Amino acid sequence: MLGSRCLALALSLAAVAASWPVGAPPQADGLPKGLKAGKPGTAQRIVDGDTLVLRDGREVRLVGIQAPKLPLGRAGFKKWPLADEAKSALARLARGRQLRLLFGGARGDRHGRVLAHLARSTDGTWIQGAMLDLGLARVYSFRDNRAGVAEMLGLERRARAARRGIWGHPFYAIIPHRRAGRYIGTFQLVEGRVMKTAVIRRWAYVNFGADWRKDFTVSIRRRDLRSFRKAWGRTLKKLEGKAVRVRGWLRLRNGPMIEATHAEQIEVLQP
Repeated sequence: MLGSRCLALALSLAAVAASWPVGAPPQADGLPKGLKAGKPGTAQRIVDGDTLVLRDGREVRLVGIQAPKLPLGRAGFKKWPLADEAKSALARLARGRQLRLLFGGARGDRHGRVLAHLARSTDGTWIQGAMLDLGLARVYSFRDNRAGVAEMLGLERRARAARRGIWGHPFYAIIPHRRAGRYIGTFQLVEGRVMKTAVIRRWAYVNFGADWRKDFTVSIRRRDLRSFRKAWGRTLKKLEGKAVRVRGWLRLRNGPMIEATHAEQIEVLQP
């Protein structure tokens, strides 16, 4: 059964690649508004599916997405499924191309990499959008870099509905909240229905089960609640009974937990 799924996935990826005219991948949706231009550059080397090095030496992390990971010299790290395919897709999109660097938040990380949206200078192709549309990346946003997340979530949903790329592989499947404890230490998309919410001292909690010591929970710093209310148009209490999808790194804190630092991590799946 697994062999047949892998064969179907390989055929799907081959069909996507074959549909590209040489040097001209399909256009993704337009660039998000409000981004500020920085110094452009030409992509020289592809590190993995979401990182590249420009000819002038700058290393750029494609902000807002997470492609399947390669070991890149990390001892004991196992390559994620489709990591090679994601790297190849980014190479087809960007290598040797003049790129515009665009910013909507923090411009660098602690590793010295530039955090930017990338667009091809020749035809305007938004590289993040194209990777998401191909199903070779997930949305991976941060509190200080949220520009374009709504557009990226839309592209991710479209690729997932079509089961393109990673969305046809069980490694990247959305997991039900009751199984979250099996995936501690990994980045996941978790779905479930909110049972109860509570604000206790400096933290707010979104509980998905009756036992908060064992069941999946989302934690939010109390000081951040105002920004969540503004983004959702509803209070935390009004999430109770709603089906939601949460994305983030699962930690073990009185059961499996994801800390949400910004509202885009929690998608409300029903009005």
